[in-house]
Amino acid sequence: MSWHGTSVVAPDHGLPEVAEVDVCVVGGGAAGVAAAETAARHGLSVLVIERYGFCGGNAVAGLSGTICGLYLSSERNTNRPEQAVFGFAERFRAGMAAAGGITAPQRYGATWTVTHDPLVWREVGEAFLVDAGVRVLYHAMITGVVREDDTIRGLVVDSKAGRGVVRARRVIDASGDGDVVFRAGLGFTMGQDGTVQNPTMIFRLAGADVARFLEYWGPDTISGPQVQGLLKREHEAGRYDLPRGKIWLFPTPRPGEVLCNATRLIGRDGRMLDTTDPWDLSEAEFVGRAQVREYARFLKDHIPGLEASFVNDTGVQAGIRQSRSIQGVERLANADVTGRRKRTDGIARSPWPIELHVGDRPKLEWLHDDVYEVPYGALVPAVGENLRGIAFGIALTCVFDLEVLARIDSTRSFHGWRLRWKAFWSALRVSRIRGLAMPGVTICWRS
Repeated sequence: MSWHGTSVVAPDHGLPEVAEVDVCVVGGGAAGVAAAETAARHGLSVLVIERYGFCGGNAVAGLSGTICGLYLSSERNTNRPEQAVFGFAERFRAGMAAAGGITAPQRYGATWTVTHDPLVWREVGEAFLVDAGVRVLYHAMITGVVREDDTIRGLVVDSKAGRGVVRARRVIDASGDGDVVFRAGLGFTMGQDGTVQNPTMIFRLAGADVARFLEYWGPDTISGPQVQGLLKREHEAGRYDLPRGKIWLFPTPRPGEVLCNATRLIGRDGRMLDTTDPWDLSEAEFVGRAQVREYARFLKDHIPGLEASFVNDTGVQAGIRQSRSIQGVERLANADVTGRRKRTDGIARSPWPIELHVGDRPKLEWLHDDVYEVPYGALVPAVGENLRGIAFGIALTCVFDLEVLARIDSTRSFHGWRLRWKAFWSALRVSRIRGLAMPGVTICWRS
């Protein structure tokens, strides 16, 4: 079954105009909050449109639960974290820490991560926006674009109140699925030769004896050989349905709670699921919740410290690892990451490994003691003269293996780099986004 995706209306659309702003940000996840708050702090009128009743995107609705990409991976120094990313990502981390909503760094293989409280994420994200003067429209979805020739003039918004148009001088697509690009009929890619990275259903276990759990599990949040072998044996014996044999468990800021990244969602017939297809995404929800119960039962039965645990919650929806990638001016490639490429037009930096979720065991390729940079052109759609749209976050232009890099919170909030934002946003008032001269914009490594 196919759906009609492109939805373009002319400037004389006849719909009521419900708002007019300098910048309209679609999506209130990490990328959207970072873009909207920064733009508003530098004098632009900004509206965020978010389909849920809260901020957080995949970090909250998908319960991804960690801020990854803040710290270097290293073979030389495995006893303490070395932070490599600051700027907005660090300001946000510090805001959650002040609210008691984030852990100290935890080992994750050769690097470190922190685990957050999803309610605190919502509250801090919302506070960042409100304090900066950003207007927020919850419970609304983008269903079309207002387009004049190749210029996006606004967005068609649907809500329970009906349909309306938001006029915007600039549109930032931080939807996570490239929704504005898709509705505008612009180019995108998804997956590779029919393969997409598996979605997941993350869940939290309450009632855990965290001290006993850590004594058994060890300091690394990634399951060790003993647990992986046990998962494999129990699955093959048919005692549990455990399609993923390498899992990650993180103590959270809440007492007696462990965050579980364990499931691997595929269709009941074994097919890969396209999470932009509502039929497939619906199946992912059914399959995901069933898998959660199986992994929770396994953990309760076999892992010391989790004997009295119970499922406290799952994500509001399945966690998305791969969605649409825009066809941008430039494409981030594997060689850019493995070669630790630095750029004069770099708008972001990250030390996060190549992370591939296909098959029963996630694969990691570490970038020891260094970072790579994301080019500005990977965020800008290639097609459309004077196109006033720019895609941030998970939809950036990259190859298949790098999709997971695009979804981590530090990447989606520009890896904590700060441009000289006042100059950048002032230029957006008058310049074509595609022609913006990024080398002329100062980039600060630790601000």
